[in-house]
Amino acid sequence: MIEVRIHGRGGQGNVVAAYVLATAAIDQGHFAQAFPAFGAERRGAPVAAFVRLANAPIRRRCQVVNPAFVIVQDETLTASPDTLEGLRPEGAVIMNSERDGQGLSAAFACTVYAIPATRLSLEALGRPMPNMALLAAFLALTGLLPITGLKDALGLRFGGDVLARNLTLIDQVVAATPAGLWKERADAAGA
Repeated sequence: MIEVRIHGRGGQGNVVAAYVLATAAIDQGHFAQAFPAFGAERRGAPVAAFVRLANAPIRRRCQVVNPAFVIVQDETLTASPDTLEGLRPEGAVIMNSERDGQGLSAAFACTVYAIPATRLSLEALGRPMPNMALLAAFLALTGLLPITGLKDALGLRFGGDVLARNLTLIDQVVAATPAGLWKERADAAGA
């Protein structure tokens, strides 16, 4: 089983990202869970969402405390120790940041892949919605699911221009992300 924790702020699509990732896994024949945890329901408040992906039924029914992967949609959340807490030794972090991933890796003492997801989403969507750019990078890096699965799951949720712009964004991110860079990490995390 692979456990993923997504940290962001209300309005960034954290919960949607979790549900789309789980839907993509289920549509590919896997088992999955997705659920959020948040305090005050307001735009800008910290939000965490959890995803579990497995090849067998998932019986665990608690928050993800030892994730193999953490997706950080708002870099300012790294000021809270909860954001990277419990990350497994073979795990890694995808962070929405304009900064260099190697510098972030050194600063946080873990493997970090940085992608300017907010800027990319502003260019493609016209709004700061980093979730699909981060998911596209996550799947390209790990190879856990095919990108077509992400696109199909997104198509179940959105349509029209919103879908078309997100699909363009996904293609752009995948083209710029080193495919399979974290495949060994993903394999180790799921073993």
